[in-house]
Amino acid sequence: MAQKFGKWIGLAVGAAVLVGGYVAWTNANSDALPAGIASGNGRIEATEVDIAALMAGRIADIPLSEGDFVEVDQILVQMDTVQLTAQKRQAEAQLERAKIAIETANSLVRQAEAERNSALAVAQQREAAMVAAEQRLARSEELVKRNAVSQQLLDDDRAAALQAEAVLGAAQASVAASDAGITAAKAQVVDAEAAVVAAQAAIDAVSASIDDSTLKSPRAGRVQYLVAQEGEIVPAGGRVLNLVDLNDVYMTFFLPTSQAGRVSIGAEVRLVLDAAPEYVIPAAVSYVADVAQFTPKTVETAAEREKLMFRVRARVAPELLQKYIQVVKTGLPGMAYVRLDEATEWPAFLGNVVQ
Repeated sequence: MAQKFGKWIGLAVGAAVLVGGYVAWTNANSDALPAGIASGNGRIEATEVDIAALMAGRIADIPLSEGDFVEVDQILVQMDTVQLTAQKRQAEAQLERAKIAIETANSLVRQAEAERNSALAVAQQREAAMVAAEQRLARSEELVKRNAVSQQLLDDDRAAALQAEAVLGAAQASVAASDAGITAAKAQVVDAEAAVVAAQAAIDAVSASIDDSTLKSPRAGRVQYLVAQEGEIVPAGGRVLNLVDLNDVYMTFFLPTSQAGRVSIGAEVRLVLDAAPEYVIPAAVSYVADVAQFTPKTVETAAEREKLMFRVRARVAPELLQKYIQVVKTGLPGMAYVRLDEATEWPAFLGNVVQ
C-alpha cells in the first residue's frame, strides 16, 4: 500500500513539474512576443445544436451514442408515431367518405335537373291547355250573346279555364321547386368538395407531424451528450440530445483596447493548446466584439479605458478540421496569438503550423 501511495505521489509531482514547466514556457514565449503579435487565453469551442422534439411524445428509438459522428439528414431520434398513424388512417377514411359524398351530391344534382326538365315540360303542357280553355271560353261568351249556346256550356268553359290556370300555376310551382332542389344539390356538392379539401389537409398535417417525429441531423457533427433516453416522454420543444458541429470550431479570447482596436477580420491567428503545446494550429479572426466585455467602474481616463477587454473569436479552417475530425475536441484551453501587423514575422515557436 505504501509503495502504491509513493508511486501516486511521484506521478503527481512529475505532472506538477510538467505543468509548471509549460506555464513557464508559455510565459517566457509571451514575454518574448514582438510588438506586432498579441496573445490571449482562450478555450476551444464549437457551434452546438440542440435536437428537440417538435411535439410532446415518447422517444421510440435513439440509434446513436454519445461521441458518434453523424452526417446531414442522418436520423438521430425516432419518436413514437402510433397515435399519429391512427389519426392519419382516420383522416384517410374521412377523405374517402367525402369523395363518395361528392359523387352522391352530383347524382342528386343530375336527378334534380331531370325533375326540373320534367316539371318544365308539364308546365308547358298546362300552359297550352290553359290557352285552349281561354279560347273556348271566349268563343262561348260570343255565342251566348247570340243565344247559339246554352248558359251552362258557358259556365262549363269558364270553370275549365279557371281549372287550367290553376293547374298551370301548380306546374310552374313544381318547376320552381325543382330549381330549389338543384341549388340545394349543388350546395351539397360544394360542401362535399370542401370536406375533401379539409380531409386532405388533415392528412397532410398528420403526415407532416409523422415526418417531424423523425428527428434528423441539420448538419454534420458529433453527438456530444444525450439529454433524454429511449422510452422517456418529452414535452413539445423538449431537448433529446446535443450535437456539436465540428466544421465550425473556434477559440474565444480577450484583448485589451489598444490591441483589439488593431485586430482586423481575417487576421492570421495561431493557436497552441495546453494539452498539445507542440502543435500550432492556424486560424483566422472571424469576430471582434463591438462592446467591451470587462468594464471598470469608471472609464473617465485613458488609463481606465485601456483596461477594457474585447472578445475576439478565431475560427479554424473547415478543410483543416476535416483532416483531424476524429481528434477534434471542444473545451480544451490554450493560447491564441494574433498578428496585428502583417509585416511582423511569427516567432520561431509559432512557425511550424499543422498542415
